[in-house]
Formats: sequence, C-alpha cells, structure tokens
Amino acid sequence: MQNSRGVKGLVSGRVQGVGFRYFVMRQAQAEQLAGYVRNLPDGRVEFQLQGPSAAVARVIEQIHAGPSYARVDAVKIEDFDAIDAASGFMIR
Repeated sequence: MQNSRGVKGLVSGRVQGVGFRYFVMRQAQAEQLAGYVRNLPDGRVEFQLQGPSAAVARVIEQIHAGPSYARVDAVKIEDFDAIDAASGFMIR
C-alpha cells in the first residue's frame, strides 16, 4: 500500500486570471488526487491535495512551475493527516 499524504498550500504571485486553478485541477486529476483549489480575496490561490505521497510531490512540483502565463513567487505548504475519505478534485 502506498503512503498517503495530505497537504494544504498557498501560492502567491500572478496566479489569478491566468488559468492557474484549472492548471492545478488538471495536474491533480491526472495523478488521481483528491482535494480542491480556489482563489482567495487577497490574490493568492489556496489548494489542498490528498493521495499517494509520490503523486502529491509531483503535483507540488508542477505548482511551483505554474502554467505559462502565471508567475509563482512563493508556495507555502503544510502537511495534514489525510485520513478522511475525500474523493475527486474540484475548483471552489
């Protein structure tokens, strides 16, 4: 059985209005992760990912890169116990 990991994160930079949420959703769905992504009123993007540790790490790597029109200045990540039965990934 694969190790499971849950992370919550905040991304700052030019990450709203550039397709960032859809980019994160596509990456997470490709890795079959659960969670969400949403814009915050202060211009940052918040995300939560749950699933196999290796898959979560790959998506975090992609988040650091971002889509072509984005500029990622910082990504802050906090781990949490991924014990709930979340399924699917959505944009909030």
